[in-house]
Amino acid sequence: MAFRINNGSLYPYAAGAVVAGLLSAFGMIADEVSEGETLGLDEGVLMALRTPGNPSDPIGPPWLEEAARDVTSLGSFSVLTILVLVVVIHLFLIGRQRTGWFVTFSVIGGTILSTTLKSFYDRPRPELTGVARVFTASFPSGHATVSAVVYLTLGALLAEMAERRSQKVLYLGSAIFLTVLIGASRVYLGVHYPTDVLAGWSIGAGWALAWTLAAHLVRQRMKTKG
Repeated sequence: MAFRINNGSLYPYAAGAVVAGLLSAFGMIADEVSEGETLGLDEGVLMALRTPGNPSDPIGPPWLEEAARDVTSLGSFSVLTILVLVVVIHLFLIGRQRTGWFVTFSVIGGTILSTTLKSFYDRPRPELTGVARVFTASFPSGHATVSAVVYLTLGALLAEMAERRSQKVLYLGSAIFLTVLIGASRVYLGVHYPTDVLAGWSIGAGWALAWTLAAHLVRQRMKTKG
């Protein structure tokens, strides 16, 4: 499965360049965060989204905060696990076991990567209380990372199966939109710094695209042998 472009022979090079760019972006963000260079900007953005005098309360009407909680749950471990299980079971039932294993290993690997990076950087969460319960370190955002892995991988899968360009755009666009919305909700709720989310998007998207590129190359090699 792969993100398509008109000249298929250029796809591996273009995808490889994008993966390298995303990984480089993560590295630069991680370096700045480790040196404390982003803390002022991070805290400034967070406080701009708080009610003056009440840092635990996001700006906006109550329904907006509730909507943000609903959106952020789309990137939770429970929701993503259920979604991936349903998709993988469906793929096995229709005889696409190889694709099912691809999705499984992509998501499990991305989750392990997110957990490992959190443990390595061990960045404390923003000092805001009463917003949402959190259990892990802050950098990179697990919601941003794993939702990017899951939704972008599934978006690529649906786009590869679709026949019309409009469908491909819909699936990939929806995957990107969900990923961005989930990450933004983490900043709005105050449980992550903006750089946590940017780093999560970078490494998660890079991981998803790398797996998609690998699947594309394997499929092309099998066609050549066939």
